[in-house]
Amino acid sequence: MTPRASSLTPRASRGGPAPGVPAGGQTMGSIRPFLDAFVRLGAPREALIGAAGLGPAELDDPDAVVTGAACSAFFGEAVRRLPLPNLAQRVAEMIQMGDYPLLDYLILTSPTVGDGFGHLVRYLRILGSPAELAILDSDRKGPVRVVVTQGNPFANEFTLALAILHFGRETEGRFRAAGLSFRHRLADRADFERRLGCRVRDAAAEDALTLDRRTWALPLRRRDAVLHGVLRAQADEALSRRESDGTFSSEVRRALAPRVTGGDVRLSSVARALAASPRTLQRRLAEEGLSYQDVLDGARRESAEQYLADSRLSVGEVGYLLGFSEPAAFHRAFRRWNGMTPLDFRRARSSRRPPAPRTSRRPPS
Repeated sequence: MTPRASSLTPRASRGGPAPGVPAGGQTMGSIRPFLDAFVRLGAPREALIGAAGLGPAELDDPDAVVTGAACSAFFGEAVRRLPLPNLAQRVAEMIQMGDYPLLDYLILTSPTVGDGFGHLVRYLRILGSPAELAILDSDRKGPVRVVVTQGNPFANEFTLALAILHFGRETEGRFRAAGLSFRHRLADRADFERRLGCRVRDAAAEDALTLDRRTWALPLRRRDAVLHGVLRAQADEALSRRESDGTFSSEVRRALAPRVTGGDVRLSSVARALAASPRTLQRRLAEEGLSYQDVLDGARRESAEQYLADSRLSVGEVGYLLGFSEPAAFHRAFRRWNGMTPLDFRRARSSRRPPAPRTSRRPPS
């Protein structure tokens, strides 16, 4: 274990901030790096704190919960105070490696850029990020695409820009993105290209970062197998806690899980199962910045992904199981959730499966 890396272990046990505008509540430890970045860019600190309704107790406690409404007010005030082009990218420049301790140190101790991206895709949920990623590497020969399957423009710009900046530092400047694309129009595309050193397209078909095979295989300068193993165990534990976080929305998700395949997903029925009125259910979800439809879509999306990973079911059968009246409706919903068709998602998953053992006639599902 390298002395430099081992000194990071205490900080790595903590969580990190959520890139982009959070949909639900976040801890103060998650918000603080954004607060510091916005202030460095010129936003008045007191105005940001006031918009979020944060007092001294919350500011001094990294575990204090900032509600979804307060997060939205905080980011909204920052955008109003900082009318800068490409604000998300400018914020990414302010963020240092280690501001998101556990995920950052897990990635920087990985063997290669490709391994680091694999951990970013799996563990980004620890941060509560609205952006979710997938790695598309169908032929394992040509360029690799890291695609945003869910998010919003601010979160997507921030997440991909931060990846380029941090992997550049951790490869001592050898990391080069082959291309970067966004579905939305950027405020200043030329400035984005200049600051990140790669070709950028906007109004494109997908939010994605493209890397050639040589870049994907670059070693990371602080790779450390021993520390990496410790951090991965911590990340698995953190992810498990995140997926069962004690929030009301997690209770609703658990109630919906067995219902999305042919059960009763009406608001009134789920409310009864939780011993709450429909109005109370909606109010408590709203306190977390969510609607019932948000949670239902999330439950359907998770089930859809699980079923699509099983090649024994056709895409049409998956849609039917999830209660869609026709295949076209399922295709539209899945593209909205993931930015790709169900068939493209299945192909991407299949390309990442390990080969089957020689003694097996088919790969495990």
